Amino acid sequence: MENFYYTTKKESSAEFIEKHSRFIGYCKPVSCEQEAVDFINEKRKIHYDATHNVYAYSLKDNFIKRYSDDGEPQGTAGVPVLEVLNKNNVVNTVIVVTRYFGGIMLGAGGLVRAYSHSASLALEASKVLRMERCFLCSITMNYDRYGKLSGLIPECGGVVDDSLFLENVIIKFHIPVDKLKPFNKKLADVTNGQLETEIIDDDFFPI
Repeated sequence: MENFYYTTKKESSAEFIEKHSRFIGYCKPVSCEQEAVDFINEKRKIHYDATHNVYAYSLKDNFIKRYSDDGEPQGTAGVPVLEVLNKNNVVNTVIVVTRYFGGIMLGAGGLVRAYSHSASLALEASKVLRMERCFLCSITMNYDRYGKLSGLIPECGGVVDDSLFLENVIIKFHIPVDKLKPFNKKLADVTNGQLETEIIDDDFFPI
């Protein structure tokens, strides 16, 4: 399993005019194919009067990649949009590029450049995130150790998610998989080996 991947941070849009044709690029992070399809259909509904609603999406699970030229000459629209995702190694993301034809033909090369540029603008506006596989962990301790350990976790690259103050203190946190071993070594050093990290699960988090 890969320990990291790149995706997008937020839904975004950007537009520009090329020889009187209006290109509007939309970008959105998604977690599954249905979310991508729903987003595409939403933009098609909003821009029902557009000349073309081109799209591409890439998903991490099962390495799914889809695209559509939506009536533009084959290879001049959907593929350039998908290539923007591929070149940036971005997954779990959908891009829709809407075109309102301005009366001037752009030619195959012009279309490729325009759709690629529109997708790039939308992706840039969305911001690319690096997601790292992290262990979800917890440590149970006496109250007198809380101050030291709540500082040690971020010092070692982890993020505290919650602290439960019961009979003992339970700190819940996540930490990149490659940083757990160095953290455990420091934990053993500062507690004389009296405390251990419990791994509960793993998931991806923005780092």
